Amino acid sequence: MPANPICVALDTPDLDRAVALARSLKPHAGYMKVGMEFFYAHGIQGYAKVAGVGLPIFLDLKLHDIPNTVASAMKSLMRLEPKPVIVNVHATGGLDMMKAAADAVAGQANLIAVTVLTSLSDDDIWAAGFETAKDTQTHARALAELSQRAGLDGVVCSPHDLTGIRHDLGRDFLTVVPGIRPADAATQDQKRVATPAEAMASGADILVVGRAITGSADPARAAQDILAGLHAG
Repeated sequence: MPANPICVALDTPDLDRAVALARSLKPHAGYMKVGMEFFYAHGIQGYAKVAGVGLPIFLDLKLHDIPNTVASAMKSLMRLEPKPVIVNVHATGGLDMMKAAADAVAGQANLIAVTVLTSLSDDDIWAAGFETAKDTQTHARALAELSQRAGLDGVVCSPHDLTGIRHDLGRDFLTVVPGIRPADAATQDQKRVATPAEAMASGADILVVGRAITGSADPARAAQDILAGLHAG
């Protein structure tokens, strides 16, 4: 487990704000997450400015396409400087796609797969066509097992899915966990959430925290408070 498990999600299209947040949060976070909202707005140049602040980057682009396309995209991402330390795909892309991604990354970064988004409930996955899935936890665990078979390093999963994944796949399988909300924070568009302490107790390695930090009047203090709470626990 990292010394500082907090990964701050820089989900903004504003380049100056993203860089300013990265600089102010560098002493208090273990990682920065650069997602689609920022990367699609600013591309390689924007990525380089945020990554240049010096925190390890989780590049959260959730690739999902045919194996050859995903492999080619991953090879392009591995040419970024500095390289992201974590990249991801959607596990529902299937075994062959994940294997192709793993071959393309070739150990240059931790490759993880998104299982079930924290915004999805049981009803949502059934409506999306996964009628045979018992529930989100069972579905996430099955996708995590498929990801491990493909040679990936870990998964993105809801804090509600952690216990089963930890039990079935072992302590060395990386778990990156969004849907993290301090007890006094609103859940907003996420349905399956937990507090930082609850997620860590369930086996999380990295906690992805977005608006609870970046939407605060004092983001650095918000990150400090979350980290202090984890240490106290």
